[in-house]
Amino acid sequence: MKKTAITTLTQKGQATIPKNVRKYLGIKPHDKIEFIIDRGRVMVKPVSTLEANLGRVSPRNMPEHFSKVREGFEEQVALERIKKDSNI
Repeated sequence: MKKTAITTLTQKGQATIPKNVRKYLGIKPHDKIEFIIDRGRVMVKPVSTLEANLGRVSPRNMPEHFSKVREGFEEQVALERIKKDSNI
C-alpha cells in the first residue's frame, strides 16, 4: 500500500520531512540523508556509513601537542640522567 506525504518548499529551498516519513526512515535531527535521482524519480534514504558520522562524536581527550610531549620526555630523560650520575 502506497502512502504519500506533502510538504512545502521554502524560499531557501528547504523542506520539512513529514513526521510519518521520518518515523518510517528511522531518522532523527542531525542524521544525514541521501537523495538518489534515478529515471525521473528521487529517492530518499538514511545514510549510515562511517564517513557520514565522522565528526559527530567529540574525543574524550584532545590530542596532545607533540612539542609539549617531547619537552616532557626530554625533561624526564634529563632527570633520570642526573639521578644516575649522582649515584656513581
